[in-house]
This record gives sequence, structure tokens and C-alpha cells, in this order.
Amino acid sequence: QVHIVESGGGLVQPGGSLRVSCAASGIVFSMYDMSWYRQAPGRQRELVAVITSAGSTNYADSVKGRFTISRDNAKNTVYLQMNSLKPEDTAVYYCKSNPGDYWGQGTQVTVSS
Repeated sequence: QVHIVESGGGLVQPGGSLRVSCAASGIVFSMYDMSWYRQAPGRQRELVAVITSAGSTNYADSVKGRFTISRDNAKNTVYLQMNSLKPEDTAVYYCKSNPGDYWGQGTQVTVSS
């Protein structure tokens, strides 16, 4: 069975940094594209960042220059390093695989002073 597990969320002050992690099992991780999404209360779920199996990355305009997606295939883990955090980054952050569209349970990131 496939399991996607996010971790590392928490409460940070504006301007702070946080790294969230996504561990995958039940798939050949190195063959999958992986994405980070986020959903804030009252907002649609939005794509934040993508990393392909080859390591290419893409980012939403709202996070470009502040967030970095990376992967460690030896650990079957994808990361999202979030710097210069803003209150509008507050959301539940989800990890998704492609193909298969397997989702994790999400991890809460709250940016507040």
C-alpha cells in the first residue's frame, strides 16, 4: 500500500523559516514526480511547488524566491524549505505523488506574530 506522510509543520513568526518533509512508501519513489500543495481556510487548494523525477522544479509565483523544493531519493523524502514566511503562507501543506495522485494527511503551517 502507498503511504504519504507529511511532517515538520508548526508555528513561526513572519520572516521566519520552516522545513516540511514528505516521506513516501509503497512506490518507486525515484520514478515519481512529487508536489506540495497548500490550503488555507476558505481558500481553494493551490499548487505550491513541483519536483520531477529528474529533479526539475517549478513554483507558484507567490512563493518564488522564498521556497525551495528538493528530494532525497535515498530517503524516499521530498522537502519544502520555506524562508521569509508571511502570514498569507498559513495553510495546511499537503504532499502529492504523480502518477497515482496519492495524498498525505497534511501538516499545519501557521505564520503569526
